[in-house]
Amino acid sequence: MNELVSFLGGFLFNFVVIFIIVRFVYFLQNPDKSNVFTFLGFSSVIYFVIHLMTNVELSIGVGFGLFALFSILRYRTETIQIRDMTYLFIILALSVMNALMIGESMYLKVLSANIVILAITYFLEKGYTFEYSEKKRVVYERIELIVPERREELLDDLRKRLGISSIYHVEVGNVNFLKDSTELLVFYKRE
Repeated sequence: MNELVSFLGGFLFNFVVIFIIVRFVYFLQNPDKSNVFTFLGFSSVIYFVIHLMTNVELSIGVGFGLFALFSILRYRTETIQIRDMTYLFIILALSVMNALMIGESMYLKVLSANIVILAITYFLEKGYTFEYSEKKRVVYERIELIVPERREELLDDLRKRLGISSIYHVEVGNVNFLKDSTELLVFYKRE
């Protein structure tokens, strides 16, 4: 009975930590729900699989191999943003760590590690230590503005048309003189 309480209590602890990261850190910056199911589902399954595998005396290497296999299988066919992949890695690594450490009754270490990872994720996402920028690809038809002498005019036009006041840099990509258009990579500070 004590093992069952530890098993389910560990799962509940892991789920709450992952939920906090997904809901109160990730989701506030990216209100798209498409990855929420993936993050919470992967975390839950990984926790159960790793916890049950450690009770059957399998090695940690098998757990991380399984983690790598899931990551490769899922993301070989679909492009995922580096930020989302980082969150997935944090969530899966936390689930593996929680399952292994709770299975070994290292409760203080589990709590400490989770608090530190939560704090680091929160502070990095909030940008307290860095100023984050974003980029956006734009097909632009006013190619007369892409010359270096008219750079400020180009930036002003993009700020007005895109509604982003923090645009600070533009890179000119492919230019199509037949269609009078160019591909721009627009850099701006996250507002």
